[in-house]
Amino acid sequence: MRALIDVSGARAFAVPGRVPGTAGVEGMLIEGPQGWGEFSPRCEAEASRAFVAATEAGTVGWPDPVRGRIPVAATVGTADPAVAGEIVAATGVRTLRVPIGARPHTDGQDRARLRAARSALGDAGCLRPVLEPGWDTAAGLAALIDDAGGVQFVEVTDGHPEAIARLRGQAGVPVAAPAPDADPRRLADYADIAVLSVAALGGVRRALRLAELTGLPAVVNSPGESSLGIAAGLALAGALAELPFDCGLGDLGRLAGDLVERVRMLAPVDGHLPVAPMPPAPDPRQLDRFAVSDPARWHELLVRVARGGPD
Repeated sequence: MRALIDVSGARAFAVPGRVPGTAGVEGMLIEGPQGWGEFSPRCEAEASRAFVAATEAGTVGWPDPVRGRIPVAATVGTADPAVAGEIVAATGVRTLRVPIGARPHTDGQDRARLRAARSALGDAGCLRPVLEPGWDTAAGLAALIDDAGGVQFVEVTDGHPEAIARLRGQAGVPVAAPAPDADPRRLADYADIAVLSVAALGGVRRALRLAELTGLPAVVNSPGESSLGIAAGLALAGALAELPFDCGLGDLGRLAGDLVERVRMLAPVDGHLPVAPMPPAPDPRQLDRFAVSDPARWHELLVRVARGGPD
């Protein structure tokens, strides 16, 4: 696969978050014989797997889907009730992910954020607290869940298996955790749901195999990508044998822009996104708009992983 890719023409980009101070996405777009892919690893340890994921659609292609539309969830990053309501009104999603637990002294903000999300969704919507890095299992999570008026499950973005197992015993609701790259069968020892991310797991095909090995129901999430990266997550969600949960792929609106034409942006409509056979092509005008002034760091990393170097 690596031999089919000429990385010399890859374009570096950086799209900031729509709200100042919030996370955006940066990386490179890679063109293969059949199309484009997004290379935006969140750390160097993920880079080689992210490269495989970014080149999969443009070389071997994605597996055939078993469904054409994916129900998606969106993320509320503020305690402002109006924002949660605006997200639901704009996207039609029926599931909201709510980051909580960054530090113990944010309990009041977490509670307000969860209440705002529940108010926006109504009684029928699904609410998912997402524990941020630094979460503490003793930080009153059960009380927050009760106060929120019903939680579908709790997502954990990282953490030692033993800590996640303790959380599982305290939360009173199912716990979802990232599918491990090594020994995925062990996930069932400490979690109830497998969280799948295409870039972190090395592509759609590999994520499908790992999901099957976990033996658990799965949900597909994006760490915050442009439409090209989201398209890969949709391909994975479209190919899973079963899809019991709305996928965390509805957050394009958290970015200040996108890398494709407006008509091809993967923003949810009626709470859903379509599965496509390949990612949309980038818009040269948007690539110029979000171009990185000094892309040397990205080119060095990309060349290294393309040559098969260590992560």
